Amino acid sequence: MPHPPSPDVPLNVDATRVRRARVAVGVVFLLHGAAAGGFVTRIPWLQDRLDLSTATLGLALAFPALGASVAMPLASRVIHRHGARAAVRGLLALWVLASMLPVMAPNLPALCALLFLFGATSGMADVAMNAQGVEVEERYGRSIMSGLHGLWSVGTLSGSALGVCAVALDLDARAHLPVATCLLLLAVAPACRWVIDVRPCGDEAAPPRFALPPRSALLIGAVGICAVLAEGGSMDWSGVYLRDLTGASETVAAASYTAFSATMAFARLLGDAVVRRMGPVRTVRCGGGIATLGGVLVVTATVPAQGVAGFALIGVGIAVVVPLAFAAAGHSGPNPSRAIAGVATITYTASLIAPTLIGAVGELLSLRASFGVVTVATALLVVGAGVLGRGGRGQAPVAAAPGVDPGALPAPRPEGRRE
Repeated sequence: MPHPPSPDVPLNVDATRVRRARVAVGVVFLLHGAAAGGFVTRIPWLQDRLDLSTATLGLALAFPALGASVAMPLASRVIHRHGARAAVRGLLALWVLASMLPVMAPNLPALCALLFLFGATSGMADVAMNAQGVEVEERYGRSIMSGLHGLWSVGTLSGSALGVCAVALDLDARAHLPVATCLLLLAVAPACRWVIDVRPCGDEAAPPRFALPPRSALLIGAVGICAVLAEGGSMDWSGVYLRDLTGASETVAAASYTAFSATMAFARLLGDAVVRRMGPVRTVRCGGGIATLGGVLVVTATVPAQGVAGFALIGVGIAVVVPLAFAAAGHSGPNPSRAIAGVATITYTASLIAPTLIGAVGELLSLRASFGVVTVATALLVVGAGVLGRGGRGQAPVAAAPGVDPGALPAPRPEGRRE
């Protein structure tokens, strides 16, 4: 049952804590995205340096998915043992460090091992920060998850923009990424200062190492897969696609992901307001149509400008799908936390498998055919969006009354948890 604020603590003090926590988790999302964006822009450089074929690069990019699948179930144990704040801080720092390691690989086996570590640390940090986002959203009293994911996209935009500058300056990735990593590490501890440090009670059992997602999460997860296939493909293959199929320069190829990240970030930052007006189903259907148009532009592109425009539209179209999938999971049954965890596992693992699938189809057929698959996936969002409006519990975050700070509302937190 909800825990009311302590009578000894003024509501404005509690509201201030929640506002600070919202800012803190937003910065955490931004830092996580910045580390990812910096690495993505150097994938074409990595492919050239190690002389990897499309199929071999696709195989190597499967190792982050494997690492995430093995490590993500451990994140709950880390949070349970060390508390939310220490878990977010430590896992984020490990991810930032791991994000620069793949470009140091001297050969393919080392690259695969480092990409495994890359995926493991990224996945565990992702689980911890999304759990913190849900905690803050419950206390804040209204939807913030789309905005948080928008800040992650802002982070990828910032990291990729720095990567584009490094490419334009012909800077070696082994110099660019360590410098970026040091800057990000300096920000981790201050960012996590106001993270809500939720800890279990002494008699609370540790979470299971592995649990199958509930049935209510499967259809929602399938919708999420359609979006993350487009996102993962655009992240890891847009630069190679434009360079090889439209003759784009290395700088323009790197900028394609920047365009994708910019439009996705903009759409996610506006996402909560759009969903309040249109509802989740109509929002996702409209987004699916926009993303499909972008996919058609990419598949038919013969000049770099058309391809960049197509990737930008894909970013707009799929922007809010994953945040809305998390929200729908929370309302889909009697055990929202398990449903959210199930959707997170499905979508996150799919996002890491997507680059490998794109590479496999590209090797067997062509990269145009690969993005034909992406285009079909975005079209399926129009058909499948209805599952996001079938929440069994049907409860949205409590809205603040006029003149009342939403941060002062009591948070509907589970029994047995304390700060």
